[in-house]
Amino acid sequence: MRQATATPPTFALPGRMRFDTRTCVHCGLCVSACPTYRQLGQETDGPRGRIAIMRVLAEGELPLTSDAELHLERCLGCRACESACPSGVPYGRLLDDARSALARLQATRRGLLARTARRLLLGWLFSTPSRLRLAAALLRWYSGGWLQALLRRTGAVRLLPGPLRAMESMAPALAPPVAYRPASGVMAAVGSRRRRVALLTGCVQEALYSGVNAATMRVLSRFGCEVVLPEAQTCCGAIQAHAGEHETARALARRNVDAFLAAGVDAVVVNAAGCGAHMKACGELLAGDPAYAEKARRLGALVREASELLVDLPAPPDPKPVALTVAYQDPCHDAHAQRIRSAPRRLLRAVPGLVLRELATPDRCCGSAGIYNVVQHELSMAILADKMEDVRRTAVEAIVTANPGCALQLAHGSRVHGLGLPVYHLMEILDRAYAA
Repeated sequence: MRQATATPPTFALPGRMRFDTRTCVHCGLCVSACPTYRQLGQETDGPRGRIAIMRVLAEGELPLTSDAELHLERCLGCRACESACPSGVPYGRLLDDARSALARLQATRRGLLARTARRLLLGWLFSTPSRLRLAAALLRWYSGGWLQALLRRTGAVRLLPGPLRAMESMAPALAPPVAYRPASGVMAAVGSRRRRVALLTGCVQEALYSGVNAATMRVLSRFGCEVVLPEAQTCCGAIQAHAGEHETARALARRNVDAFLAAGVDAVVVNAAGCGAHMKACGELLAGDPAYAEKARRLGALVREASELLVDLPAPPDPKPVALTVAYQDPCHDAHAQRIRSAPRRLLRAVPGLVLRELATPDRCCGSAGIYNVVQHELSMAILADKMEDVRRTAVEAIVTANPGCALQLAHGSRVHGLGLPVYHLMEILDRAYAA
């Protein structure tokens, strides 16, 4: 490791982190499940090594070095290690705590440009769905247009800063936005009402894949749910929390607690895996807030991933055939954080004409991980290449997943690796099968 600075920075960590790091017994069962360890082969780029780094930092045994920061920042946060761990180490919580401490520390060392860019991205753009929709409109205009062609033909894209160059390389061709919101803010159930639910429309999902939200509402309605769209809802804050910006994440969580509890619903349905896992844990995020701690726990208990709710409801009769052979890619925050694996598959296997073929490693991360494919682009693309080879060997006609970040990453992988496969959200497949 490179040497620390002469005056080592303070790495302020919550007291619980000292306990959490000591629950690791260093058995190593997590190592083979870790995508970054598989790519880099270094102990410090696997869960066990990162926990060791966190422990010595938390206990003040070593100062923070730039290499230690790098190993923590390289983590995808996929939490596959949690599924493999026999000791129940809360790795996701450990990583969020470490990154929160890093964010506070780095804020004092970043230059003005870096601080402004981070504030714009996490505090301004991703915290307000309407702003993200505007950014998506600009992306739709840029992708496949004359400006993109000019920048690429002249090589001007090479002049962009690294993160912007990564974003440009992955710029997808997006479908036009779909107007799906009922004027009343409520979609009635088809037939007898079995549930009254609210839908988290999200930020990335709403901006880039509004058609998925439309499909989700139609499917919920046909399964007997009255669907409410609370106007005051906002971004769930998962992207901010995983980047260490906990205060921004808490502010967003408070707004959603107020919005969804006021809706008077039986469940809050989420169709994006990362958002679902984050919202289920909002009680922990706001545990230190006396005004919101109990309300946040109530909201967390109401949250259901869409397939998790639908699999417990009677399906509409006479589903239409969907003649496709597909692979289902488990979003990490479904498979490892929420432990949702069977529900999506049960719903897919109930669709006539659809053939589900299992990938060799369906729950291994695709490399998207929020903004990881931008800030750790090279490593993300190496992880994606492994995923695309798995898809190639499985020989399917389409990929199905349940998270917008995964959909973007898999579509990019299908394009650059020459597979030419469409990527569907699970709700889009069910919408085709249970169309009115």
